[in-house]
Amino acid sequence: MTDKEKKESVEKKDDVNAIQKLSDFIQRNRVAFLVFLIIVVVALVAFIAATSVLSSLDAKAASQVEALSQRYEALRFDIADASKDADVQTLLNDLDAFASTHKGFVSARAYAIAASIYSDKKNWAEAEKAWSNAAVAARGAYLEPVAMYNQAVALEEQNNTQTAIELFIKAAAFTEFPGASRAQFNIGRLQEGVDKDAAIEAYRSLLSKWPNDEVWTSLAQSRIIALGLK
Repeated sequence: MTDKEKKESVEKKDDVNAIQKLSDFIQRNRVAFLVFLIIVVVALVAFIAATSVLSSLDAKAASQVEALSQRYEALRFDIADASKDADVQTLLNDLDAFASTHKGFVSARAYAIAASIYSDKKNWAEAEKAWSNAAVAARGAYLEPVAMYNQAVALEEQNNTQTAIELFIKAAAFTEFPGASRAQFNIGRLQEGVDKDAAIEAYRSLLSKWPNDEVWTSLAQSRIIALGLK
């Protein structure tokens, strides 16, 4: 083997090692990569509440769901504290009662808060149901793809990979959704365990549709290279 060939071999091994480290990092931090939108929901809702959007909603209902949101924020960091179980359950009951007797945005928001609580408790089955209800209630609003994304997260946590993929596909189809490129990356990531060619196609679709995304296009390109070396 010539010096040039040795150098190319070393460089190739370094590339493979770097890609493998990246893959391992993504897998170790999978939950962090996935559930960021649960937190974003609260921030976005707070922003919406401060705008004139709520002026078109029933003022009383808007005020009620805002109060429910504030109760969640007060409990948020103590969800796992057993001494707070009664308060958490009471809030969940109130959220369900409110969501089931209202429609549209305020109903979707209540379901989203409940879903966030269940996600905090890692009760993924109930979180999935609540996110599903939020998506239905939010149809046509910005919260719909957010709810779909997080429903997919909850499904993946229950090892329901195929349905999770289907929901990530739906979320990624919302071109104005800030998390669309991340949803597309998750499609590829999940497809890796099902169909390598489908995973590569999903990653290539990300590169095509979001060429200016500085994070997920780079990760997608790295995964395409890694899969091509297998």
